[in-house]
Amino acid sequence: MKLGRVVGTVVSTCKDEKIKALKLYVVRDLSLELSEKDSFVVAADTVGAGLGEVVLYASGSSARQTTMTDGRPVDASVMAIVDHIDIDDKVVYEKSSDRWPEPASEDA
Repeated sequence: MKLGRVVGTVVSTCKDEKIKALKLYVVRDLSLELSEKDSFVVAADTVGAGLGEVVLYASGSSARQTTMTDGRPVDASVMAIVDHIDIDDKVVYEKSSDRWPEPASEDA
């Protein structure tokens, strides 16, 4: 699984029958410090995520292991909405506070 943030949606009126019921999101990869990377994926949403949310997504054959994506031609799927990230006893992200911690200063 990888960490990402939902940054956009993909709308397609003409698509394969097997993916017609799936909502498609643009998910930008995040670093451990939660800074956005240049890389992104288009992922099928299986958990009801929304724009701006931090999510976990799977790609490749793992993306087809959810109930909603089983047997469907998807290469990435949002599998979890992140509530809290704690690294080395420091809160990196807390959804309930709807805040992103300030980056650590270089003097610290």
